[in-house]
Amino acid sequence: MSRRNKVALFVIILLGLGIFGYSLRDVKLGILIHDFAHIHIGWLLVAIGCMLLYFGLEGAVVKIFVDRRMGHYSWKSALRIPLIEQLFNGITPMASGGQPAQLIAMLQSGIDGGRASSILLMKFVVYQAMIVLNFLVALLIGFHYMVAKMSYLSLFVVFGFVIHFGVIVGLLLVMFWPKFTKRAVRIIATPLKFFVSSQWLTENIEKLDVKIDLFYEESVHIVGQWRLMLGVAAVTFLQLMVYYLVPYFIMNALGYTHSNIVMVTCLHILIVMVISIFPIPGGSGGAEYSFTVLFSSFITNNSKLVLAMVLWRLLTYYFGILLGLGALAIKPDKVQHHTKLEKEA
Repeated sequence: MSRRNKVALFVIILLGLGIFGYSLRDVKLGILIHDFAHIHIGWLLVAIGCMLLYFGLEGAVVKIFVDRRMGHYSWKSALRIPLIEQLFNGITPMASGGQPAQLIAMLQSGIDGGRASSILLMKFVVYQAMIVLNFLVALLIGFHYMVAKMSYLSLFVVFGFVIHFGVIVGLLLVMFWPKFTKRAVRIIATPLKFFVSSQWLTENIEKLDVKIDLFYEESVHIVGQWRLMLGVAAVTFLQLMVYYLVPYFIMNALGYTHSNIVMVTCLHILIVMVISIFPIPGGSGGAEYSFTVLFSSFITNNSKLVLAMVLWRLLTYYFGILLGLGALAIKPDKVQHHTKLEKEA
């Protein structure tokens, strides 16, 4: 990690501690300790297992793509990718650092930049598509509840959906309409002429053209394997489902075993959509506030509500950062290229 990333991690931890401390301001320590001591460990382990399965399934998606396109990719290296993504998503605004970090991690495994970028692009497209699909279902089921509890938050939900949908459209343009994408890049880059030299702008646009062409060629190759794409979509859908179920199992651990699993899951989907548009890393502040307000009707005890929020953030946010730090220390295995690809190289 660079010095800047270490500073960002330190700030994120301090911010998290500050938010937790503020949330606990009206909770008596003795009551909190009592509630924590009486947690149902079995349900809490299920919630932890959901997060581990979430990371494992994303690692499986990476392995599926690399094995099919490149050669044998060890589970150790494949699982390292989503954990590093979690770390850098967690310490950068709007999770902007996750994609570059994954690319670097794949390069360390001996995967060339073009194919690594294409694989990450396809993984991201499928992931975004499944997020939008889950969101549409959650919107039909839980949006009225959110409007009733926090009408202003519904605007953020809609805005988050528009952003995610726009991202998918932009990626699909890169994948299937490269000529239009190149023209769009030139139009968008026009104002830059007033701030940078023409030579620098021309050189970088040409580099982008090469990358767009490479993305297009690789994407056409992968998308043509429709069975592969359906399999990846199914794995990704399952990955998101186990993640969205985490609050439900946390509530069970705190004794709220008769909650509506469908409504709880849908509300979590909507919260995640809101978090994604906050510029602060991890949506800190907004995530905690949204959770406590939306789940206050399910968890009526204030101490348990705050404890549920803390456990939720520890599992869905800080747990991934911790595992990502561990993944950075692991040396990846090199991908074992197919003989055919080696001859082509």
